[in-house]
Amino acid sequence: MANQGIDRQRRRFLTAATTVVGGVGCAFAAVPFVASFQPSARTKAIGAPVEIDVSKLEPGQRVIAKWRGKPVWVVRRSKATLADLPKNDEHLRDPDSEVVEQQPSYARNAYRSIKAEYLVVIGICTHLGCSPTFVPKEDAGALGPDWLGGFFCPCHGSRFDLAGRVYKGVPAPTNLEVPPYKYLSDSVIVVGADEGTA
Repeated sequence: MANQGIDRQRRRFLTAATTVVGGVGCAFAAVPFVASFQPSARTKAIGAPVEIDVSKLEPGQRVIAKWRGKPVWVVRRSKATLADLPKNDEHLRDPDSEVVEQQPSYARNAYRSIKAEYLVVIGICTHLGCSPTFVPKEDAGALGPDWLGGFFCPCHGSRFDLAGRVYKGVPAPTNLEVPPYKYLSDSVIVVGADEGTA
């Protein structure tokens, strides 16, 4: 009889110990399985906001970043370029940016930007998705003496001015898209976030 008490205690101890060790083992085995359901760092980065440092960008220069798999262009416009923008209006399809979906409300102005000096646009032609070429006024060449600078799509000949506004008579139906963005400081732009989503 005395042996039965000892066997029961041992049995309870062994059962409890086995349960605890088995539970811990199951937890360790489940961690990688559950973690596999989380999106990868690459997937998270695709839609994540992107910071662009414009501190070294000179007037007339462009920097390119990637956001959601698309090229984002930041062009620093000179005072002369800004003064030339209204001269294009009569040649443009949508000079007042009336297609609301093409830019956030804070970029629906003559410069299509928060700060007039910096243009931020997605570098994809609105016709068939080619990437236009940046052509400053000084490099006009075949675009003619009236070219005031902007973007030329080599695929089908669409043209955009330095506010990303599309010219009349070209295949592209709308202006270049302005992504949501905001300034972290005077020299850092965050694309993919704006004041409402910060």
